[in-house]
Amino acid sequence: MAIPKPSLLRQLGVYSATALVVSYMIGTGIFTTSGFLAADLGSPSLVLWIWVVGAVCALFGAFCYSELGINMPSSGGEYVYLTQAYGPTWGFMTGWVSFFAGFSAPIAAAALAFSDYVAQFFPALHLENSHVLFGSGDWKVTFGWAQIVACLLVLLFTTINIFGVQRVARLQNVLTGAKVLILVSFIVLAFTVGHGDWAHFSMNATRTSTNSIPTQFVISLFFIYVAYSGWNAATYVAEELKQPSRTLPLALTVGTILVAALYVGLNFVFIYAAPLEDLKGELAVGALAASRLFGPQVAGIFSALMALSLMSTVNAMVTIGPRVYYAMAKNGAFLAVAAKVHPKWHTPVAAIVAQGVCTMLMTLTPFPQLVIYIGFTLNVFAVMSVASLMIFRRRKGWQKLRVVSFAYPLVPVAFLLVGVWMIIRGVQFKPLISLAAAVTLVTGALVYHFRLRTRAAPAPTVETY
Repeated sequence: MAIPKPSLLRQLGVYSATALVVSYMIGTGIFTTSGFLAADLGSPSLVLWIWVVGAVCALFGAFCYSELGINMPSSGGEYVYLTQAYGPTWGFMTGWVSFFAGFSAPIAAAALAFSDYVAQFFPALHLENSHVLFGSGDWKVTFGWAQIVACLLVLLFTTINIFGVQRVARLQNVLTGAKVLILVSFIVLAFTVGHGDWAHFSMNATRTSTNSIPTQFVISLFFIYVAYSGWNAATYVAEELKQPSRTLPLALTVGTILVAALYVGLNFVFIYAAPLEDLKGELAVGALAASRLFGPQVAGIFSALMALSLMSTVNAMVTIGPRVYYAMAKNGAFLAVAAKVHPKWHTPVAAIVAQGVCTMLMTLTPFPQLVIYIGFTLNVFAVMSVASLMIFRRRKGWQKLRVVSFAYPLVPVAFLLVGVWMIIRGVQFKPLISLAAAVTLVTGALVYHFRLRTRAAPAPTVETY
């Protein structure tokens, strides 16, 4: 099915597109992941190397998405690529998965992380104080003050978004700028005035995982995948990029490299601040590092600033998610109710409210399981998108990027091998979480086909947005 010519204005340059990638990528993962990596891997070198491996995978993915984007310079990212490569069912499912694993679950994870950082001032908010309502292992529902505060944060930004987007946009600009400034300052101050110890890099921790190191490394990549998710952000606004053949590859590549450097730098700070044994299982790892580096009083300031940074993440995703569902629904590629706009507030109220309710329910899921669910589900679609490149490259007139063509098919195959291996290992060692991801995919397919069967008229041609 043909994609019409773009109708949006091309007004975003390299700087704006790169800033978009950076602001999307820097989120929950870097504030929460390293404590779980310390417990599962037990080695400072492995903790650092897994961030490097994740960066390389993200960069390879960015290269492949760049080639897809310059050949199909229409906003929508995976929605456009999968619809063109595999058909409209998969195009619909990108929106379906975005609702659950792309936005609702990550918003829930960020809100829970916010609660845990605020717990530096109010200890009752620690996630470890949550009570198990029912279930066990990877399949349980928890509730406590952490979940209450997380839900209140989601409710706050959901409500603000219902009544208009202009104030939200201004607020987001302030929060994003503050987030980058906070993290850069944290790294610089840690190594200039912080009280750390380089000897920590030679101190291993007792592992809590019973999996072998290679197996656990692959499973832990799900955490890294979530932390780096967002490297494809510029593809969602490809229609609004100036000179997309130049701007898109630069934005994806430079943005990914900048964030990777920041992430590796922060993990050096975490290990410099405390032995890996002390970091084990700590969700608010930044708060612990700040306490060891600067003392409890200054650490409280950093904890508050990191909580502020997580508010930026929550606000961004609460704002953007409903616009994705709205745009796809307008083109007949998602549930029609998502395209309804309030006549007074000019916002997609139904989409905003539905996302808010789903997010609040997801805060009841334990944080590690929530992150693996996000990583597993999004990885499936990233693998399918990069695999589609192998299909599209056979088309006549396809524009090929040099960086992808170098030693082709090295770049896409390397990305696919890691992605497929993560899927296999995820199914083997996290079957319940993998089942939840599979249920998300299957229900999306069923909803799409049920929707088609009940239509009085044929499905409209998918348009870009």
